[in-house]
Amino acid sequence: MNLPDCELRIRQQGDERLEVLDIIRRKYVTLSPEEWVRQHVVHYFLNHLEVPETLVVVEQSMRVERMEKRVDIAVYDRQGNPVFLTECKAPSVKLSQAAIDQALRYNMALHVNYLLVTNGIQHMGFFIDYENNKSRALKGLPRYEEMLRGETV
Repeated sequence: MNLPDCELRIRQQGDERLEVLDIIRRKYVTLSPEEWVRQHVVHYFLNHLEVPETLVVVEQSMRVERMEKRVDIAVYDRQGNPVFLTECKAPSVKLSQAAIDQALRYNMALHVNYLLVTNGIQHMGFFIDYENNKSRALKGLPRYEEMLRGETV
């Protein structure tokens, strides 16, 4: 993985199934490869980007083009407006235009300025500038307070 190490609480259920504690949802969930990435990204947001835990939502349900979808990770401002959307893939999944398009479809409903698509090894971050109708690739992710000001790295 190309994310900082973090301490995850993992337990075994039954003979084979592993579960990880999702500190946002406050429950144990099945530890799939995608969940491994999702949990590392959540810890990165909290510990390195200084995102307040109460402003992070994991696996948020939403309607996109009349279909029920789930956003992997959404970050909100203090007024409850979404500012950052993350689409997580398993490390074995190569990032592609299809993954970016999926995040962009979700963003039609949320209308955030920051998008991240990651498989834990490769990361593709984007800043969406709605005023100038442009987007640009990010070299890094801004800290939470920088996100709120619309800053990029």
